[in-house]
Amino acid sequence: MSKRSAADDRTEGQAYAKVSGKAARRDDAVIDEMGEFEDAWEDEIESEGEAVDLDADADGGADGMDVDKVLPAIEESEEKPPEAQAFIPGTHVLGKDEVLEPDDTVYIMRHSMNVSWPCLSFAVLRDNLGDERQRYPAVAYIVAGTQADRASKNELSVYKMSSLYRTQKRGDDSDSDGEDNEDDLDEDPVLEYRSVPHDGGVNRVRAQPLPPSSGLPLVSQPYYAATWAETGKVHIWDIRPLIESLDTPGYSFDKARTGKPTFTINSHGYAEGFAMDWASSGGANPSALRLLTGDIHSKIYLTTTTPSGFNPLSQPFTSHTSSVEDIQWSPTEPTVFASCSADCSVQIWDVRTRGRQSATGIDHAHESDVNVISWNRSTAYLMLSGGDEGGIKVWDLRSVKKQGSPGEVSSPVAAFAWHSAPITSVEWHPTDDSVFVASGADDQVTLWDLGVEQDDEETGATMNVTPDGDREVPPQLLFIHQGQKDVKEAHWHPQIPGTVISTALDGFNIFKTISV
Repeated sequence: MSKRSAADDRTEGQAYAKVSGKAARRDDAVIDEMGEFEDAWEDEIESEGEAVDLDADADGGADGMDVDKVLPAIEESEEKPPEAQAFIPGTHVLGKDEVLEPDDTVYIMRHSMNVSWPCLSFAVLRDNLGDERQRYPAVAYIVAGTQADRASKNELSVYKMSSLYRTQKRGDDSDSDGEDNEDDLDEDPVLEYRSVPHDGGVNRVRAQPLPPSSGLPLVSQPYYAATWAETGKVHIWDIRPLIESLDTPGYSFDKARTGKPTFTINSHGYAEGFAMDWASSGGANPSALRLLTGDIHSKIYLTTTTPSGFNPLSQPFTSHTSSVEDIQWSPTEPTVFASCSADCSVQIWDVRTRGRQSATGIDHAHESDVNVISWNRSTAYLMLSGGDEGGIKVWDLRSVKKQGSPGEVSSPVAAFAWHSAPITSVEWHPTDDSVFVASGADDQVTLWDLGVEQDDEETGATMNVTPDGDREVPPQLLFIHQGQKDVKEAHWHPQIPGTVISTALDGFNIFKTISV
């Protein structure tokens, strides 16, 4: 990874500004006593004894004549309304009458969409609209599962997000040139979906990988998504007809094909889980798929595909001692995968190893549960991990010792303690090996760039200190997106560079910032 100066890459963009709900009060008007005035019927100025007393008669003056009360002009207060301030979580606290207001000048695109039931996990789907898309309005497809109040109400849904226009900037006079910019229309996003019933709440959803720069499979071919159900079952669905139904008016999908799972994995019994990841075998058999699933009883099972269908292997991988929280296949070695657990460890496995034990690992990767991991697709020796204590760590797997080997305990090459609640998601950028996104239970989605380093000569020694001087802001922290409640997952869109989609209890956000 190349190193870049923080002065070049860091923006002032802070997603939300703190705005006071109290407007500036004007000074109370002061009514001066009425002075002398000229009598319209007299040539001489009346003496002080003949001055009209305005309080003597509410309906008129001393001689019964109506007199208009003259009030001094109200002067505008010189006090200016408070300026908006960048809200820094952990440093600033919202007052009783304060609200967070998004600063749209730091977003290229920002949209929010509500759904009927919370979707606590989702996967971004590839489409046929091309890679490296820069034009707006944008379109995105995702698959997600619900967490409804009753098991019978849950669904697996494919969503189509369209009319994703650029965000309008405050004070941006886009019509001054007299031309209509189709990319900048002020329109609300459109959220369409197709659903099938799902037995029980959905803990996690993952879609099968497709080769880079490839479009969707033909309608006659399957496009699989797997769901980890709270019932302890792992269901595999063919969602290709649901996508076609969203794109083709009048298309009616075959419920016998899509209305029920193509295959159900029962290897875990009644133990539910969260960890799950797909991989494609590639090489001479790119259509062969492998699916790993881990449960709360520390077991990991492998399911493969054969010409006749799915084949779950009966022997589990068993080096963890507590709940398996996340799994990631190696991006370069088809038989190697990593897992993390509530036992505070990250383990590296090879499916060819006899005994189904891990080959190497980091036993004390975090102080508490390791919730999520992400394997860098561009630099295969880098791995991210996020813990229950709110920490994010970057590991160089080349320094990790094999199990039983003597040597020092592995240390992360970078560690960040910005989040104040459990990390719920981490993911490397699909093409930039130094950039990643993270989300936490503290309602933050953060963007980071490890290629940024502080240059004290250019930026001054106080770059890490906030204006209040009581919390350091890491130079690698590029952006903080807020506004959602209890964020569960955040993923990059692989075909729209720099675009992030996040899900929380109050729905989906999709945004692209000026930082990435």
